[in-house]
Amino acid sequence: MELVEIFKAFGDETRIRILNLLRNDEMCVCEIETILGINQSNASRHLNKLKSTGIIDYDKKAQWVYYKMDENFIKEYPLLYEFFCKEAEKDSKCIYDLKKWNELKKCNLGCKEIEKDKENVLKQLGRVQ
Repeated sequence: MELVEIFKAFGDETRIRILNLLRNDEMCVCEIETILGINQSNASRHLNKLKSTGIIDYDKKAQWVYYKMDENFIKEYPLLYEFFCKEAEKDSKCIYDLKKWNELKKCNLGCKEIEKDKENVLKQLGRVQ
């Protein structure tokens, strides 16, 4: 049953945090892993689960893959999406992740720069209050 798989996908903290980021903007894997402090394989595993349930979609731009909320999911499950958004706005980890995302955007770094200097980027994001 499709609905069971959707709720399973929502049943993981890391996936909730990813969805919180993607409800605000499209993001590359390197941006997601940097903000959440997870490695690339872990991020990809969670993104694949979300993609296989139809919650997120992606666009490939050159060598980079950008993930976003799937518009069809939002149209098909508007109450679930609305509930998720309201609850994410109250969650301290989700709030903190968005602050880190806003800081990362201010740096105006592309994926290539993030990957090249990930340690320094992580230090900068670690200062976010």
